[in-house]
Amino acid sequence: MSALPYLPAAELDALVSVPRAVQLLGEALRGGLDPEVTPRRPMVDLPGGQLLLMPAATGRYAGVKAVTVTPGNADRGLPRIQGTYLLLDGATHAPLAAMDGIALTNLRTPAVSALALSHLAAPDAARLVVYGNGPQAWGHIQAIRAIRPITHLTLVARDPVRTRELAARCAPLTTTIQYGEAAHEAVAEADIVACCTTAAEPLFPGDLVRDGAAVVAVGSHEPEAREVDDVLVARATVVVESRSSALAEAGDVIVPIRHGTITTGHLAGNLAELINGRVRPGPGPSLFKSTGMAWEDLVVAAAAYEAWQGVHP
Repeated sequence: MSALPYLPAAELDALVSVPRAVQLLGEALRGGLDPEVTPRRPMVDLPGGQLLLMPAATGRYAGVKAVTVTPGNADRGLPRIQGTYLLLDGATHAPLAAMDGIALTNLRTPAVSALALSHLAAPDAARLVVYGNGPQAWGHIQAIRAIRPITHLTLVARDPVRTRELAARCAPLTTTIQYGEAAHEAVAEADIVACCTTAAEPLFPGDLVRDGAAVVAVGSHEPEAREVDDVLVARATVVVESRSSALAEAGDVIVPIRHGTITTGHLAGNLAELINGRVRPGPGPSLFKSTGMAWEDLVVAAAAYEAWQGVHP
């Protein structure tokens, strides 16, 4: 029996570009994929962290991503999030390939955000504010630049060294670095704000975001953690990946519901409804809240495997 192919991070990046991932995710939703029926991901508490299992099946493939979240790894010089993806044949469930689960996450999450923003952000959006300086921040900069004519970038983060390193990678954008409340002016002028942090509390006052601007929040997947506040959620046209996952995991909407600021009816729709034209931005800002879903991993993993087969028949 031949060894199971393993696709490392560098190979994944070469096999599926961000624009290609955006295209594939959109095609899946336009083709009838319903995010609401994706299985919920079990979260298992481990000593010092969590284990998340993300299974999905659609078309010719099935698969599962196993991810660990270990906050203490930062002090060990190790990644906070680690993981592996296993792709299976959809009919026989025979293993087809394993691949770097974090590289897959770092590709599909910005692609999902870019897909949503292609429907929520103004076509001429040029000013981008990104909270965070890690792989998701960099991935979102690349993905958003692929779908909108970004010329000005403001980075907001706590670690000056890492933030300066990220800024150096962002040429030829006009890039500035801000910390904390000093970023409020940039938020007020932004066309797009991307929240890519591990924050548990809102990053900025929601009344700063101007009407017509779009915000994506991708950093949290827990009911108590959030990157945006009640004010922004109440003002915004709120789109989520799926209502079921958002109401179980997305503190950004769960907390305002608990406070009585909004009801579940305030959610304008899910990503499939947005892509298929059943949701449109309202007069205020727009908000896309992402927690990450298994169907997204499967769509991109399957494309990577098929591209790999073309290179290694």
